[in-house]
Amino acid sequence: MNLSERDNAVNWHPYTQMKTANDIIPIVKGEGIYLFDEKGNKYIDAVSSWWVTLHGHAHPYIAQRVSEQLNTLEQVIFAGFTHEPAIQLSENLLELLPEHQKKVFYSDNGSTAVEVALKMCIQYAHNQNHKKTKILALNNAYHGDTFGAMSVSGRSAWTKPFGEMLFEVVFIDAPTSQNLDSLKAFIKNISDEIACFIYEPLVQGAAGMLMHKAEDLAELMKFCREQKILMIQDEVFTGFGRTGKLFAANHLSEQPDIMCFSKGLTGGTMPMGITTCSQKIFDAFLSEDQYKTLFHGHSFTANPLACTAAIASMELLLKPETLQRIAVITEKHSGFVKTLEQHPKVEKVRQTGTILAWEIISSQQTSYFNNMGKILYKEFLKRGIILRPLGNVMYLVPPYCITAEELELIYHQITEVLDQF
Repeated sequence: MNLSERDNAVNWHPYTQMKTANDIIPIVKGEGIYLFDEKGNKYIDAVSSWWVTLHGHAHPYIAQRVSEQLNTLEQVIFAGFTHEPAIQLSENLLELLPEHQKKVFYSDNGSTAVEVALKMCIQYAHNQNHKKTKILALNNAYHGDTFGAMSVSGRSAWTKPFGEMLFEVVFIDAPTSQNLDSLKAFIKNISDEIACFIYEPLVQGAAGMLMHKAEDLAELMKFCREQKILMIQDEVFTGFGRTGKLFAANHLSEQPDIMCFSKGLTGGTMPMGITTCSQKIFDAFLSEDQYKTLFHGHSFTANPLACTAAIASMELLLKPETLQRIAVITEKHSGFVKTLEQHPKVEKVRQTGTILAWEIISSQQTSYFNNMGKILYKEFLKRGIILRPLGNVMYLVPPYCITAEELELIYHQITEVLDQF
């Protein structure tokens, strides 16, 4: 049997209706922006393999560093023990984050980073004998697929089977200059019950790359702080350069109490999640009372290999040439925005840094389940480009190693496909 047949016999793929999935492509190699299948076809990975691959596939520097670490220390329990890669990664990350972020808690992925953040906020109130159990979140949010993360995500077909099992969440629209006053009035009425406000800053990725302005979000954050509502900033997607700056936090005049990271954290090399918090949050768990401990952990918490990959990825990210490439991608996208805006089959073009999105006008509702997504996905695969539309919402999130010429090639192919539809 070939790889496709063997895969079909044993594997269950994410977000995939396996009954109709007949286009699973076996990938045998990655290099830079390219992925190669078992038939020798190569594809430009224009979505960074679910937004994780910052520097391209199989980056030799990250591979070298991980290999060296593998021969030194591959794993150790992080309860009662520590190691150099975890210490160094925490030091390096905290140096880049807003100055009041003081402590790092390790987990396995974006969903678990969010779970940790939610537990921190709820227990923060509990440890101080305050009853605050409601969570404030944005409509159309996506924070992950574990139960806590699903609870604070927008209710949809994804969460419907579990609806009665999800905890209570108060949803509000993303802030705009038009609705800020009404949002503030609404929040003020229930502020005593709210443990925290969780949000995706600037870009709501899985919702269809919905974007809101930094100044509007900052204004809402300022109000939440005045109301003594803790804030969780989910930078799982937006972190590590995606918004054109190192973090979405760098666009904001207000800062959160807790931040969540994953995806690009290790440069796409291996799974890891991080939740950072302020000293105020950490201090609420310091006690002679053992019951005030944050009882949360994972077998692979602060895995030395993943920490090493993240350190190496961050070193690459901070190189002047990488920051310049991010600037080039941002600038090239801005130029292509003008082309897309003039196309008769396109609407709602939007961009934040290296993230570019647009909607194809369709007789069906704009939705993840719009049939146009599957058609477009297959069409671009034929052209050697991996794009994974969210229904009729198309987007580009390329690795930072992509060249201006390679971007132009993608833009040209997109224009050709739009013209023929």
